[in-house]
Amino acid sequence: MVRTIAMEVGTLPQAVRRDFSGVGYDEAMRRAREVVPVLRERAQEAEDARVLIRENEQLLHETGLFRFHQPKAFGGMELDFVAVVDIAAEIARGCPSTAWNVGNLACHHWILGYYDPATQHEVWDANPDALIASSIALAAGRGRKVDGGFIVSGHWPFSSGVDNSDWNMLAVTVYADDGTTAIDWRLCLVPKSDYEIIDTWYAMGMGATGSKDIKVTEEFVPERRALALQRCRGGSQHPGAALAPGPLYRIPIVAASSHPLAPAAVGAAEGAYEKFLASMAKRMGTYTGARVADFQAVQIKVARARCLTDCARDLLRRSAIAFQECAERNEVPDLATKLRYRAHTAFAVGQAREAVETLWSCYGAQGLYTRDPLQRHLRDVMAISQHFSFNFDIAGQAFGLHALGHAYANPTM
Repeated sequence: MVRTIAMEVGTLPQAVRRDFSGVGYDEAMRRAREVVPVLRERAQEAEDARVLIRENEQLLHETGLFRFHQPKAFGGMELDFVAVVDIAAEIARGCPSTAWNVGNLACHHWILGYYDPATQHEVWDANPDALIASSIALAAGRGRKVDGGFIVSGHWPFSSGVDNSDWNMLAVTVYADDGTTAIDWRLCLVPKSDYEIIDTWYAMGMGATGSKDIKVTEEFVPERRALALQRCRGGSQHPGAALAPGPLYRIPIVAASSHPLAPAAVGAAEGAYEKFLASMAKRMGTYTGARVADFQAVQIKVARARCLTDCARDLLRRSAIAFQECAERNEVPDLATKLRYRAHTAFAVGQAREAVETLWSCYGAQGLYTRDPLQRHLRDVMAISQHFSFNFDIAGQAFGLHALGHAYANPTM
């Protein structure tokens, strides 16, 4: 195990405090489009580094593209929930790994809005740009209740962007005194001084996410930093509602938690499509000398990839908008709806993967080179689709089980 040296870890310090509360959706999208060529140019460097590189982190701080779901009270944009789909997908056209980190780290600004107001002030008064990593594997963390909080231990995988973060949101199952009965489920906010970073991230795809392991041993987490997920299933029952009352902070966290990550696959498909068209516009068959773009089979695959990507984007956008509209009506989606929208994200990622695989199938031997952008996008969508949230057999089974009248039990949904 390799422990990251503390001085190498954490959010880049900013020379100025920026207020993005006046930035709307259209301007945020303009900024996202503007950074795509830069991120595309740096994508190989980022993959080689196996982390969110500092140049990209700084660019995202300066444009505010980490802070589109941060409450306006702390200088964030507080955009509607669909922004996490549109902004992350746009950025993924240039670098899917960076887009994954944007969706992931930005959604933690959203989730922090559910925490006790004192905790929100603790983090954002000190640094409104503070980055927060996470690991949402509830089974990986164990906690027990003590006076004023919890004692937490665990070894969590896949904490994306952890090298760049000052805090970590770690999912913990709290057990009764018998050590076997689960009684509570918490998302524990832990400062970087209280956890180890274990460098396990040698991956075939999504290399620049830096999704390393986290280890915590018998650390005390105060109650105000341990968010009760059962109070975040929709509505304003969570402790942060007094400070962040807007509809964005009435969306059910767990039910919507895969929406910030799935768009990286859709944007990867978009980027692959753009790369494919640019390449085929001038590609001549090595063996036949014929213009590859003239082959009917290639034309049909282009159409199929376009339709798959469009469908994937539409699925994600519609469910994200529906979550927002439900919160604006001060309503909580029922379990059937939550499970359906979770299935949407898994299905959309599958469609995005199929789109890239369709293009890859007629891209030719050029795609064998590991440094070819389309090959990177292929590996990235394959890696994204391995995430637990995007296993359609799991998400689909949960929906189908409930739809067919059987009991579905998940206390955090």
